[in-house]
Amino acid sequence: MVSVAVVSAADNKQLFMDYMKKFGKQYAAEELGNKFAVFESNLKMINDHNSNEEGWTMGVNEFADLTSEEFSAMFKGYKHRNNDYQRSQNAPASSGKAAAAGDIDWVAKGAVTPIKDQGQCGSCWSFSTTGGVEGAHQLAKGELVSLAEQQLVDCAGSSGNQGCNGGLMDDAFQWIISNNGIGAEASYPYTAMDGTCKKVESVVTISAFKDVTQGSEDDLMTALQQQPVSIAVDAQSGWQTYQGGVMKFCPGTSLDHGVLLVGSGTDNGVDYWKIKNSWGKSWGEEGFIRLKRGKNPCGLANAASYPVV
Repeated sequence: MVSVAVVSAADNKQLFMDYMKKFGKQYAAEELGNKFAVFESNLKMINDHNSNEEGWTMGVNEFADLTSEEFSAMFKGYKHRNNDYQRSQNAPASSGKAAAAGDIDWVAKGAVTPIKDQGQCGSCWSFSTTGGVEGAHQLAKGELVSLAEQQLVDCAGSSGNQGCNGGLMDDAFQWIISNNGIGAEASYPYTAMDGTCKKVESVVTISAFKDVTQGSEDDLMTALQQQPVSIAVDAQSGWQTYQGGVMKFCPGTSLDHGVLLVGSGTDNGVDYWKIKNSWGKSWGEEGFIRLKRGKNPCGLANAASYPVV
């Protein structure tokens, strides 16, 4: 991250030049002024937020030259619908008791592949899907295999997904079941573009998927104690420039981004959820974000599901 401090307009221009160099940004002459204006506006938002000392910080990252509208159009892609697989019918029976809210980190336990980068393609749903399947397979078979998001982007349209124009994890799970599995990333590399569907050998299969009771953080915790969970969130403006710490206020429920819930814990008395994102390692806490548990932050419990191997 580029360090941020309250600085003069001249210093902002120097920061912008440093930013362009650090992230390899190149702009046409006619857009340079607009990009600097957006960068300066985001810089002010970052400084204002950090000055409040809310326990989590924002920082200048590769997305700092984008408006929130541009960012949403390029780097999200979850397509919510009100009747997605009639969630209540597909949810496992609840015991009415949540699992003990103990610390768990599936990354440390070896059930999560390294951070990936979806690029400028609205394919977040495919990364959330593969993350869920990778974790379930590792826990069932003792083998962590990086799976092919590009295969879902290119091939899963028959189940309702739209490639780089967005999709839904439940639809992708259903496609994997119908296709008798999904291939390895090594055999079907990611391109961040829509492509022609190719047939490759399936290396991982699932038999079903289950939806977590909508809005229940208790049931989400129960599911997380079993395995990583595919979730959707309202990745509001704070996500774009999130740098680190436990985000304590995230009230939105307009789900627009698919991610992977990989853990829970406590930091200085604050209970949190740990989430794996697909915006590369330079974003957030080396690709992860933490949200304060309670009050369903960012709507993360509203469309959670997990595959069954």
